[in-house]
Amino acid sequence: MSEKKQPAVIYCRVSDTKQKTEGHGLESQEVRCLEYAKSKGYEVVATYKDDASGGDLKRPQSEEMLKYLRANRRVPHVIIIEDISRLARDTRIWMWFRDELAKTNSTLECPSFQFGETSEAWLMEMMSVNFAEYHRLKNAEQTRNRMWGRMMNGYWVFKPPIGFKYEKVGPHGKLLVRDEPVASILQEALERYADGRLQTLSEVKRYLESEPDFPKDTKQGEVRIQRIREWLTQVLYAGYIERPDWDIELREAQHDGIISLHTYRKIQDRLAGRKTNTATAAVRQDLREEMPLRGFVLCGDCDRPLTGGRSKGRKKYYVYYECHNKECVSHRKSIRKADIEKDFEMLLATATPTRKLFEFVHTMLKDLWEKHGERLVEQRKSLTHKIREVDAKIETLVDRTLETSSQTLIERYEARLRDLELEKAALVEQSTLPVGPQDTFKRTFRTAMDFLGNPLKLWNSSRFEDKRAVLKLTFADQLAYKRNEGFRTANFSLPFKLLGDFSALESKMVPAAGLEPAQPKGRGF
Repeated sequence: MSEKKQPAVIYCRVSDTKQKTEGHGLESQEVRCLEYAKSKGYEVVATYKDDASGGDLKRPQSEEMLKYLRANRRVPHVIIIEDISRLARDTRIWMWFRDELAKTNSTLECPSFQFGETSEAWLMEMMSVNFAEYHRLKNAEQTRNRMWGRMMNGYWVFKPPIGFKYEKVGPHGKLLVRDEPVASILQEALERYADGRLQTLSEVKRYLESEPDFPKDTKQGEVRIQRIREWLTQVLYAGYIERPDWDIELREAQHDGIISLHTYRKIQDRLAGRKTNTATAAVRQDLREEMPLRGFVLCGDCDRPLTGGRSKGRKKYYVYYECHNKECVSHRKSIRKADIEKDFEMLLATATPTRKLFEFVHTMLKDLWEKHGERLVEQRKSLTHKIREVDAKIETLVDRTLETSSQTLIERYEARLRDLELEKAALVEQSTLPVGPQDTFKRTFRTAMDFLGNPLKLWNSSRFEDKRAVLKLTFADQLAYKRNEGFRTANFSLPFKLLGDFSALESKMVPAAGLEPAQPKGRGF
């Protein structure tokens, strides 16, 4: 009867998943261990392979190995490792493994090292472990230093944020580039939030969720709100880079941003609740797309925002607006959606200028555009002066930081310094813009003129965001609507006010029997 062979298990490890999938480290370790087991006459009963750091204690396969050995502790096993560093590259973790293996009546063996119980063998074992730990720490230190140096030169070295991906670009090596179509979708969302077209994080969330090409966080097609805040505060999107915990201050990055630094600062101001020049309109979180006027139109009797809902008829649901103010005379008196929106379209139609007036404004804006380059030269001088002022403030704060020993003051100074650095970077960005108009008037103003010429066209769009944009761009304030009477005098936004002023001037200068049929008189002009 043949003698039963000594059971053995093999343990292999590489540092990360990339080495596992792209390299052959695990296979070569396994082959060497199998050859060693064959030469010793061992029977390999299991092989365990990990892709984790030698400085980590929790590894899935090492835990499975220990679980197996504990369950079979009555049968002593040999654990074969290709090198001491494969089991651990940390002294404390090595000692922990040694204790756990001893509890299972197992012994360690290695093709390149002789374990033993003598003091000399123990010394050599611990020296090998210490040397492996030194190499791990040294490699980590060198890697961090290389990453730090690359970041100092303006290169991002970590996982790219959504909207970016890495590509090899000429002398740069791996560089962040736009990841389309996600980059364009995110750019639009960031710019809409900056200029107020999207008022809240929830609106940004709904906008991104409405885009089929934007990656979602859940199977239900949701984007988590906490991720939206991360994107809104990510300075990489502005083409800048910083890493405070590595002492890397804000600096211009090598990659191109998807938004300007000016837009980024507007976003930070809005998040911090600082006042901006962006016009706002009341927006409800529970705003339904079938009620685009909800939250924007006020009750004409109490000036509270109209809300609304749906009521079920015999065959279908009916949408209505109503006032929920209990003290209002119009409390709970419903207004049909069709009625209020018909009146709104009539009001919007009054904002449409005559063709003659539209052509006049078009000519005037074209003349202003041609003079725009001259003003930019003066603005350039002003920006240079502002940059010098900010530099002086930065220098003063640096001196104060060096002079104080109060940690609280130092933290405040550093926070203020970051704000000043952002301000300076934004000014520098503006000062480097081309002095002269770089685009044609026709291309630049096409969308704006189309909207001014016929805002009703955009309102009739099927997109909910377009309807909300009409409200925010056409009117300076919310509208008031009185049941059975209609809208009060509307406060139009500046462009439409100007058109209204020109219209009034035109009516005084042109005879009643003008060149065109009479237009309906609009409110607010």
